[in-house]
Amino acid sequence: MSPTRMASEHRWIYLGAIVLLVALVVIGVVQYTSVRATDDSRRKAGELSEKLVEGGYPAPDPGTVQRLLGKDGGIVCESPDDALRTALWKIQLSNGSDGPGQRPVIADTRAVGAERIVLQVYCPDQVEAFDRTVDELRTDSTVRR
Repeated sequence: MSPTRMASEHRWIYLGAIVLLVALVVIGVVQYTSVRATDDSRRKAGELSEKLVEGGYPAPDPGTVQRLLGKDGGIVCESPDDALRTALWKIQLSNGSDGPGQRPVIADTRAVGAERIVLQVYCPDQVEAFDRTVDELRTDSTVRR
């Protein structure tokens, strides 16, 4: 048997080894990215929890925060000034009653403060626009502590 014939018969072994090696590299890169994203989201969730406690708010479950906000803040950071304006506008339209008992309400200042802390941790570049929006809203201490 000639050496070239033997090499061509084992070509499938070489190709299989190369495909397996490439697959392992891809899996390793995906796993590394996933672990890194999980570490970032865990760190930010812990940071948010600490800042909320410092601000006088109850500590949220870090696991829940991690799943909800991830490493980039998710939907909270997409357009916080518009989302807040819409949410508070809808809240101000009603006190939860229906019919003749329905009245506008004033949003609580602490609720707006908690949103600001979330923005400071996850998307600090959005805080200024958020502050401008909050300045236009009517808030007060409306919730008993």
